[in-house]
Amino acid sequence: MSGDADGFDPVAFLERAVPVASNDDVGEMRDLLVETLEAEGVSPTVDDAGNTVASKGAAEPATHLVLNTHIDTVSPHVPYDRDDGVIHGRGSCDAKGPLAALLSAFFAADPGPDARVTLAITPDEELLSTGAAELDLGGDMYIVGEPTGLDVCTAAKGRFEGTVSLSGVAAHAAEPQSGVNAVDALAPVLDALRSFDDDREVHPELGPATLTPTMVDGGANSNQVPADCRLVVDRRSVPPETAEGFREELESTLRAAAPDDVGVDFALTERPTPFLEAFATDPDHELVTALAAASRDAGGRADVRPFTAATEASYFSPAPVVVFGPGDLADDEGAVAHADREYVRTDDVRTAAAALRAAVAALTA
Repeated sequence: MSGDADGFDPVAFLERAVPVASNDDVGEMRDLLVETLEAEGVSPTVDDAGNTVASKGAAEPATHLVLNTHIDTVSPHVPYDRDDGVIHGRGSCDAKGPLAALLSAFFAADPGPDARVTLAITPDEELLSTGAAELDLGGDMYIVGEPTGLDVCTAAKGRFEGTVSLSGVAAHAAEPQSGVNAVDALAPVLDALRSFDDDREVHPELGPATLTPTMVDGGANSNQVPADCRLVVDRRSVPPETAEGFREELESTLRAAAPDDVGVDFALTERPTPFLEAFATDPDHELVTALAAASRDAGGRADVRPFTAATEASYFSPAPVVVFGPGDLADDEGAVAHADREYVRTDDVRTAAAALRAAVAALTA
């Protein structure tokens, strides 16, 4: 069977979508999406943030299910190719394959009298999530399309980034005792970073949070006691930690660890949208069990597990949210998503579409 009950063929859509470059500008891809929706009798809106939104069902629903993914891709664009049931090219799995499956489910949806289904497609997931940050849909449940190998992912770590700034007093290197060495203060700071999570509980699904120093610079001259030093850190968080809570706790910890005569400041990297924080949905929630059963019935593996990358699902929590779709972030040969060899199997796209159609029907009956 080539498509769903209404005749929409997700693989045919994907064949049109993957050749469209959407790494630098999503305009052409959004036009294709809007054209596809209108061809199926749906009248979408495109808001000021570039989100494409369409809904079916009750205006004041008791149950509101939102289907979300993104149309932007990372650079560079990788041209379309197809062979032996595999579609290659940028966006094939991240996330135009999931988009094709979500479209199939949305077109087939026939929500009950107290239910609503909304399709919300964002334009900027790979960079700053400027679209998702502006969405205010009031959904009761969210399915976010990403390459999960047809597993149902109920949790993901967040990602924060910031800079530790240490300040001392410059002096001649021949008289180091007359200054305050900011670079030397890195030693206790690094020790404090290594022990930062020692007493923290490990999340039952996501495991431990991580805190990794990634870049460092300091000093102005090779014969001068350095008056400043900066250290960038990468934080992969687990619930219930928030970005601001992390900032406050880390700065306090480092202030206590550094020498008294060294100034300590920690600032999160400035960005126009909130950081993607960690989220976790109860694996026993009906959203999870319905989608897992539907994926399994359609022929998917349907394991329930965490997702290994940050996603815009973060913005929809604490409402129940899962991540699901065809394709994989990586396989036995290495990276797939964001790699030059990005691909998705057409059978997996059809399986995901069938699973999503069944899950949406069950959740919005």
